[in-house]
Amino acid sequence: MDQLHNGMSATLLDGIVWRKSHFSNPSGNCVELATLPGGGVAIRNSRDPEGPALIYTSRELDAFVRGVKGGDFDDLIV
Repeated sequence: MDQLHNGMSATLLDGIVWRKSHFSNPSGNCVELATLPGGGVAIRNSRDPEGPALIYTSRELDAFVRGVKGGDFDDLIV
């Protein structure tokens, strides 16, 4: 696997398993996440599986999920 970096092609992330929320809709409007070797997390757009992946540490993802659960981003939902 190449050096991990934000914006790298998701196709370069070999041997990982992508998954999405069971709240995702059939039209494909969702993101997918995958655990990376070493503990990080990759995120990609499910409509562009060969496109860029964003790479986050477990701590960064934890802060984001806590913010979502706490309602920090509720105003972004239309």
